[in-house]
Amino acid sequence: MQLKLYNSLTAEKEIFKPILEGNVGMYVCGPTVYSNVHLGNVRTFLSFDFIYRTLVHLGYKVRYVRNITDAGHLTDDGNVDNDRFVKQTRLEKLEPMEIVQKYTVDFHKVLDMFNLLPPNIEPTATGHIVEQIELTQKLIERGFAYESNGSVYFDVLEYNRRGLNYGELSKRNIEELFANTRDLDGQGEKKNPQDFALWKKASPAHIMRWNSPWGEGFPGWHLECTAMSTKYLGEKFDIHGGGMDLKFPHHECEIAQGKACNDTAPVNYWMHANMLTMNSQRMSKSTGNYILPMQLVTGENDFFEKPFHPSIVRFCFLQAHYRSVLDISNDAMIASEKGFVRLMEALKVLNSVTPDNGKQSGFNLQEWKNKAYDALTDDFNSPVLIAHLFEAVKYIFALNDGKETISSEDLEDLKSTLNAFVFDVLGLQNIEENNNEKLDQTLKVLIELRNQARKSKNFDLSDQIRDKLLAEGIELKDGRDGTTYVLN
Repeated sequence: MQLKLYNSLTAEKEIFKPILEGNVGMYVCGPTVYSNVHLGNVRTFLSFDFIYRTLVHLGYKVRYVRNITDAGHLTDDGNVDNDRFVKQTRLEKLEPMEIVQKYTVDFHKVLDMFNLLPPNIEPTATGHIVEQIELTQKLIERGFAYESNGSVYFDVLEYNRRGLNYGELSKRNIEELFANTRDLDGQGEKKNPQDFALWKKASPAHIMRWNSPWGEGFPGWHLECTAMSTKYLGEKFDIHGGGMDLKFPHHECEIAQGKACNDTAPVNYWMHANMLTMNSQRMSKSTGNYILPMQLVTGENDFFEKPFHPSIVRFCFLQAHYRSVLDISNDAMIASEKGFVRLMEALKVLNSVTPDNGKQSGFNLQEWKNKAYDALTDDFNSPVLIAHLFEAVKYIFALNDGKETISSEDLEDLKSTLNAFVFDVLGLQNIEENNNEKLDQTLKVLIELRNQARKSKNFDLSDQIRDKLLAEGIELKDGRDGTTYVLN
């Protein structure tokens, strides 16, 4: 099987050839933790979770790095009021690192809820200040950056003068940008309007600051990812991912920094997940067309008729290709729920199927597997993979109705393949099994509370727990080995 992926840099599907055979270095731009993670973020991170799971399933050893941006989100104008962290500290009356901790916890909680696997390494920008200062010094020494009034900027015009191409990823003509840009207030600190900050001088009002050769300040946003990706994956690595909105200027700047520092393109394959819309409109707080991930799961919103389990939301998201715009709506979620339930029912039915080695089946298992893997290796095509899974679902129900047959060997192969696709690759969870596990844990707690009440001779509470459970169809049975329960 040859894995093909779409490279945003060349705008073509390419056969994937890792730098080190059998190994993949993958960096994905993580969240800026100054507010709750939104559904669009979840869509991006879920897309790369699926890509990560697929790579592992295909046998690659993957080093997956996803950063946390916890400093440095200030625009180049130097206005402290534009710093997202400073704004939020004022709004919530908290220290900057309290804001960071609060929303990092929220980020992890939400991603756990949607069953995303953690990256192998999750570095923070504030944990790599030294590396960012060293990179800035190197860029100055090589003539690609200059210091101005305590700040340091990347010289985009000098970069292009040396035959390099700022704009190659986003396909922008930078020469036209230079020609058409009018800076009515003069250049200020920067030589050129397109130059971007590597290090910013901290104003007296700026709380987050570090010492540097240019005075107290903080790193530029673009520099952070270059420092962290190269530290853990090397000067050149396989895959860099992120949302479509990061292509310019963030990823464009990363390419420029990498080439200027190390004389090589930092990444072989650039991958970008597309945006999420709701009811065919862009999600925006200002328009009110906006919902947080937890609100979709709890049902506490005005857009959806009921709550939806995180695994159903995940299933819905994966029915769109990661490079396609994904639109969610009440109808789309209801349809996804029906499809999810049927898929889980088929897996349950498959466990009760009896093989028949004497009859020929009309379902070619190997051909079906080949089609499923063709979808998986064709730029991680999750919607086509899911369509093939439902071909197997149809076959499973035909087996259950006695309209089809399957040999013992094929039955075990189908079980293992289908379970691998559903749970390992798509990352779905069996809601029924999870609910049973939670019920078991809850009942164990209640039984323990009842045992404590009996030991304390609080028989009224003990009887109350027993009777209320019985009224709900749960009978407690006391025996020599302790108390068990039976569902009636």
